[in-house]
Amino acid sequence: MKALEMWQKYQQMNPSIGDEMDAWAFGAEPDLLANLVLEGTKTATASAFDLYEVDNEPLPEAGTYDIILDSQDEAVCVIEVTKVSVLPFKDVSKEHAFKEGEGDKSLAYWRKVHEALFSEWLAEANLAFNENSKIVLEEFKVVYPKK
Repeated sequence: MKALEMWQKYQQMNPSIGDEMDAWAFGAEPDLLANLVLEGTKTATASAFDLYEVDNEPLPEAGTYDIILDSQDEAVCVIEVTKVSVLPFKDVSKEHAFKEGEGDKSLAYWRKVHEALFSEWLAEANLAFNENSKIVLEEFKVVYPKK
């Protein structure tokens, strides 16, 4: 299903979401991570704060809705962002790492994987990553389709 089609189906159930749609895929392993979201294992994500400025994108906000896409740009689900915070990489908690639902869900695993990703993505923008780099932490819940 295409993103617009899923948005319109959910919009019939929740007209207050409006017409502005934001659809995106996870940067690393989009199919695996989208499936973790759909099954309820992944209820959080993280992104590099500095890349929002580079891309001239607004930070996510609680109470907004997004469509999660797979690697083929097919819509997987609609999520509602429930919490957004910005912290230095070194201050990300084990609770957040667990909510991301990846690997063994440990903070050590989260740090290893995300340090590599953030280092690569920031380097592509001619920026450097370090343990004080600001990270945007989002929590969300699937609102469509319902289990």
